Amino acid sequence: MFERTNIIAGLEIGTSKICVVVAEQNAAGELNIIGVGQSLSRGVRKGEIINPQDVEQDVRDAVAEAEQMADAEIRSVYVGVTGNHIRSFNSRGFHRVYNADYEITSEDVEDVLDNAKAVNLPLENSTLHSIRQHFLVDGEEGVTDPVGMHGSKLEVDLHTIHGKTTRLQNVIRLVRATSLQVEDVVFSGLATALALLTAEQKELGTLVIDMGGGTTEYVIYSRGIIRHSGGLTIGGDHISNDLAIGLKISLHRAEKLKREHGSAVVIEAARDQTVSVTDERGWEVKRVKVERLQLIMSLRIEEVFKVIAEELEKEGMAHWLNGGILLCGGCARVPHILTVAEKIFQLPATLGHANAVSGLASTLDEPEFATAIGLVKYGALRQRKPVTQVSWLGQLREFIKKLVALVRSPA
Repeated sequence: MFERTNIIAGLEIGTSKICVVVAEQNAAGELNIIGVGQSLSRGVRKGEIINPQDVEQDVRDAVAEAEQMADAEIRSVYVGVTGNHIRSFNSRGFHRVYNADYEITSEDVEDVLDNAKAVNLPLENSTLHSIRQHFLVDGEEGVTDPVGMHGSKLEVDLHTIHGKTTRLQNVIRLVRATSLQVEDVVFSGLATALALLTAEQKELGTLVIDMGGGTTEYVIYSRGIIRHSGGLTIGGDHISNDLAIGLKISLHRAEKLKREHGSAVVIEAARDQTVSVTDERGWEVKRVKVERLQLIMSLRIEEVFKVIAEELEKEGMAHWLNGGILLCGGCARVPHILTVAEKIFQLPATLGHANAVSGLASTLDEPEFATAIGLVKYGALRQRKPVTQVSWLGQLREFIKKLVALVRSPA
């Protein structure tokens, strides 16, 4: 193993697995995946760390496996975060141009961006991402770079993703305990979208849904920019729990039946089928109707898609989706899940595959690796061009300064 200076690593701390992807970036900025490591996740529930000691060891194991495959040392990572504390919203900033000839300068752009970021977040929250959508000059939309244009009124639309500071700190503290540096903290749904979407899909309007073990994240891109993002604390583990309760079997056996006989729809061949449930000694303890098993699964999967569809309708986002839906995550492996997605959203649905990277072909085709690959792509983008937003670690330092000042201020 030797040290490389041009590697980027992404770390996903998921409910069902810990995953590390390592890529090498050449002079042209192209990424080549050279290592992957994963381990079972024992201390995460619904995307939240509940047992730091177990998670720390699982991260160490996944990192060691990735380092061995890549034959390189990992010193820093981009870390994905999720959970029910992550929120997002769109905001618009306004700035009056006072130059004599009304030519917009870079200082005007900085001022309007600052105004758009001046939103009242809950005191306990910090901004993860402030993503520029587009500018408006005297009401004209779709401007990507207003510098040099003439106008009296400059506006900008931002998409902001934020979360609870303490929960984000917990992730950073855990990763640093493994002797790794945290380059940045990234919303997992954003990373997944970066991994899967082509420029054409971003332009047409595409919904990315990542159904993992304990959470489901979703992101909409349209006309080349992010329009909306969100998440649910529902995932594959909830399907297994539904089966355990509905079929009156253990969670372990429910998970096994889900993998072997599961489906997102009740298939005709299953209507007269039964399967045997055995104990630890291999003795049959009961028989389960496959039709009932698949019905329970279909109801939960439909519920997840309906919740997302209702949210998009409420936010007025449904009309942006001319490019259809991309599914990824462990639940994307459930047979016939695309059929359910197409029925609920009334749009074509396909399985997402990582793009604009090369290397380990099996990794690129696995829906479970999309987030970690996206974290690597996020890191590559941050390193190739100037940073236009304060990193989350910078946001955290500012938050701590404000908190200290508040505590020290006289009553």
